[in-house]
Amino acid sequence: MTIISFMASSQTKVLLKVGGNSMTATLTDNEATRELTKLLEHGDLTIRMSDYGGFEKVGALPQSFPTSNTQITTVPGDIMFYQGNQMVIFYGSNSWSYTRLGKIDGATADSLRQFLGNGDVTLTLSLESSGIENVTADANKEEIIYDLNGRRITKKPLAPGIYIINGKKTIIRQ
Repeated sequence: MTIISFMASSQTKVLLKVGGNSMTATLTDNEATRELTKLLEHGDLTIRMSDYGGFEKVGALPQSFPTSNTQITTVPGDIMFYQGNQMVIFYGSNSWSYTRLGKIDGATADSLRQFLGNGDVTLTLSLESSGIENVTADANKEEIIYDLNGRRITKKPLAPGIYIINGKKTIIRQ
């Protein structure tokens, strides 16, 4: 019998930190976010952000990113690229031509104003892992198998049922 194990990790979410508070955001899949993800794989990104217009925080990025601008009416929690080198987080609404980056998970206008505070803030952006990263099979590992009554099983093949294999519950179907 071969044991297959799954390890979790996927970069579809980012973690935003301001002071001691954090929120997650789900990224949109586009060329700009793929480039941003590549940059974040090398470490966190710190952005100095300022209020603008009473509905957004904006901050300069360390480099330009690809754009796919479209006319968008934003809602609280939207994260956009403006001119390819400015990150914008909306706690209000605005209509303009942006490249969509993603959306802060579960954000409301009030929670974002509290999270982002007044005036200038320092935002730290980092990758958050989730999902399946890789699958490995260990065909050479000795299996220790017990039935649900705690008896060690050495006879193979196993009949359909529930077993404890190397300390993990396993269902065998045939």
